[in-house]
Amino acid sequence: MVEGIEFANPQFFWLLLALPIAVVWYIFTRKRQTASLKISSIKGFNVSGQLLPKLRPLLFGFRLLALAALITAMARPQTVDVSTKTKTNKGIDIIMAIDMSSSMLARDLKPNRLSALKKVAAEFVNGRPSDRIGLVVYAGESYTKTPITSDKRIVQNALRDINFDGLIEDGTAIGMGLATAVNRLKESKAQSKVIILLTDGVNNSGFIDPNTASELAVEFGIKTYTIGLGTNGNALAPVALNPNGTFRYGYKQVEIDEKLLKEIAKETGGKYFRATNNKKLEEIYEEINKLEKTEIEEFKYYNYQEKFRPLVWLAGILLLLELLMRATVFRSFV
Repeated sequence: MVEGIEFANPQFFWLLLALPIAVVWYIFTRKRQTASLKISSIKGFNVSGQLLPKLRPLLFGFRLLALAALITAMARPQTVDVSTKTKTNKGIDIIMAIDMSSSMLARDLKPNRLSALKKVAAEFVNGRPSDRIGLVVYAGESYTKTPITSDKRIVQNALRDINFDGLIEDGTAIGMGLATAVNRLKESKAQSKVIILLTDGVNNSGFIDPNTASELAVEFGIKTYTIGLGTNGNALAPVALNPNGTFRYGYKQVEIDEKLLKEIAKETGGKYFRATNNKKLEEIYEEINKLEKTEIEEFKYYNYQEKFRPLVWLAGILLLLELLMRATVFRSFV
């Protein structure tokens, strides 16, 4: 296949095998194509080398080239312009509810839990080009960081801005975070609505019970995937504040209410995951990405431009040239 050119009927190229056969036939029959005169001596003739008889095979060359051009034209060379249009048949609205309590600065994941999560979540967002995504953050209370939007640039910027800055009360209000996410999705017209709820602790703040928030998710048909973040055993985490406002780190027992997270996932038709390291966290988001597939229909439009006509013209010109030369320049040798 020539660069940029396709052939609609490439099977006609098999006819090119006839060209070498024609060349062999021409070589063996060439001498018989010219009349000969037998004489006893040519001493009386002035013999000199003439160029014209040596050029006679050009006539056969023109015919071969014309035949090759016609065979190529029969193969129908063409260029194809393909345009693609996609249509999303089943959109998904996703809210990521992220725990941003001080314990998310623990260093059992590298460089810490929050930074590791932000990196993996950003990759997840990039892998959902056809879906709308929003962000809810919570600690002792919760709020919407970004409403559901199809603008991934806004979501990525909001993800980068998530930090524990003390603007909201410290703690882990799982019920509040889930309820806020449900509130953002309840009016959604999407066929599939999903919450990804991540926490590294137990519910110890807020005025909404997690089970109540779970019931609301069920009522509005919202599936919830829950992720418990943190290694098993002890983790190096903030334990106090230094005089200059920085955190003092020490080893603390990792406490995650896995029973609650499993109940929420089961009630809403989701699934519970436990991320104990960076790699496991990446694998969890990859699995959620596979579980929540967006159905996309792709339409392709083909515009063909035929390129055989110049080859037919070339073959015609070569054959005409051969006839003219036979009738003029080479008329005495035929």
